[in-house]
Amino acid sequence: MNHPLDSAPKRVTICEVGPRDGLQNEAVPISTEDKIRFCDLLSDAGVPILEATSFVSPKHVPQMADAGEVFRRIRKDAGRTYLVLVPNERGLDRAMEAGVRAIAVFTAASEAFAKANIRMSIDQSVDTFANVVKRAKADGMWVRGALSTAFGCPFQGDVPVTDVVRVCKRLLDLGVDELSVADTIGVGTPNQVFDIVDALRAVVPPEKLGLHFHDTRGTALANTLAALECGVRIYDTSAGGLGGCPFAPGATGNCATEDLVYLLHGMGIETGIDLAKLRAASRFIAGKLGRPLASRAYTALEAADTRTSRLAAVR
Repeated sequence: MNHPLDSAPKRVTICEVGPRDGLQNEAVPISTEDKIRFCDLLSDAGVPILEATSFVSPKHVPQMADAGEVFRRIRKDAGRTYLVLVPNERGLDRAMEAGVRAIAVFTAASEAFAKANIRMSIDQSVDTFANVVKRAKADGMWVRGALSTAFGCPFQGDVPVTDVVRVCKRLLDLGVDELSVADTIGVGTPNQVFDIVDALRAVVPPEKLGLHFHDTRGTALANTLAALECGVRIYDTSAGGLGGCPFAPGATGNCATEDLVYLLHGMGIETGIDLAKLRAASRFIAGKLGRPLASRAYTALEAADTRTSRLAAVR
């Protein structure tokens, strides 16, 4: 009998977004030194792609005001990609000054969200990014295109799949190397995953498609299983389940890296990530935030280790 996930890839690539997408929504200011340490611990854990920071306006996202210093000082291991978000050419200038070699540009599938988040229409945002991508590619950079609200919008509601496909095609036409298609507010369900991935097959090469799930309604892992069945090999996650979007009311954390790694390793799917070292990174940032993390796997494994240590001490 064939298993329903026999078509799942044997190895997936995880893009760790905790230092950027995870921290940008936190009210507690994180020091530059602690951001650097967090990034270096995630490198220790073996994440293949690390979204380290964002060169957005410090006025709009104060947590990212030290982007240049953070990026310059984090350790860059050979064989890993260190990614930053840039909103415009000024952001690209700052990223280049810091020595960045991989960037992400971003727009939305929802017109209402684009106007609320980046204060531009979708068409205006793509036009803005055209020269950013052109300059980055001319400089030999790797470029990712991020598409938010592909599964639903806090302002518009439902987002037609045809809109998702149209904007993805426009980003690919700009020359991006990879796409990250996001359920920004965590409303997606597996049937939507099947529909969106199937529709995107016509315009997106499978090796260029990544998915970014939020766990607002507890469906991130279910959606990932659906995507695995579709053969998707690239996923964005955040250590400890940190994150949210400051411009999306009600959006809570990303799919937790620990939860996905635990699931994938249990299924025999390789990630190259050391779960114990990943937990060390999450433990570090949890201490700086002063609160528990949302990741179920992290919480359970930490509790199990504590019980084991107590039993050993009694003996």
